[in-house]
Amino acid sequence: MSGRTLRLFLVDGTPSGLITAEIMNWTGHILAGPRSMLAEILKRPEVARTGIYFLIGPDPKSSSTRIYVGETDDVATRLKQHNRGEDQGGKDFWEKACVVTSKDFNLTKTHVKYLESRIIEIAKESRRCVLENGNAPVYGALPEADIADMAFFLEQIRTVLPVLGFDFLRAQPVVSNSDNAVRPASKASESPVFVLEVRKFAVTAEAREIDGEFVVLKGSTARDHWTSEWASYQALYEQLVQDGVLSEPESGVRRFNTDYAFSSPSAAAAIVCGRPANGRTEWHSKDGGQIYAYWQEQQLNRT
Repeated sequence: MSGRTLRLFLVDGTPSGLITAEIMNWTGHILAGPRSMLAEILKRPEVARTGIYFLIGPDPKSSSTRIYVGETDDVATRLKQHNRGEDQGGKDFWEKACVVTSKDFNLTKTHVKYLESRIIEIAKESRRCVLENGNAPVYGALPEADIADMAFFLEQIRTVLPVLGFDFLRAQPVVSNSDNAVRPASKASESPVFVLEVRKFAVTAEAREIDGEFVVLKGSTARDHWTSEWASYQALYEQLVQDGVLSEPESGVRRFNTDYAFSSPSAAAAIVCGRPANGRTEWHSKDGGQIYAYWQEQQLNRT
């Protein structure tokens, strides 16, 4: 992949304050900041424009992030409404806001409705967040040329958001073919297949490290329930069951219905084992039995 130039500006000089983000030769403009600085956000000229916005905060019922996606002709007015108490039609969960507008004022109401629809659809497919929105509005009333323009605009949004710490539009890596064979990883992210077995409970899982994430492969098995009193990763386990990533119990195990990316080998190991686990020592390479920690050390020694 070719490199990209991304310009970040810390408006008040601190990484926890307001941040703007732009990509060279892209007309879009992104502003992100904490809810505690909403007054400063509302003073910004870009929030008076047509745009889309995201409200971001922890989900109280799981370990996931909760996201609300919205569109409006006047972002500032809509953010004020969302800042009210829930009894007044506002939303309490969010801790950060992210606003996407256009520097050339060419985003129209029709454009942002289309973007909102696509973003909600992508966020659902990514399975990296809990959506506050209901069903995605179906909106396709755009000329063919505009749809192409918005596809490009959306790709730039998906490039910038993870840099700002928002990964809810990142696609899940797809490693397994339909016949459950493992496709080769790219040279930039190549890793062996790692295996974790809990033989007592007939659990066997396979995984690969892809672009910094630890991906458990479709067809792998996991314990059929969370077994530990220590609740670390329990909420994630329950969320994966609820989302259908883990199947219904069968013969004491659950099966991964799709490839799923975890933030670390330990997070993946915990879900597979149904208890906290050290993934650096639990996962072994399939071809030689080398534990993940030793394999990673070898990669560092080669640099």
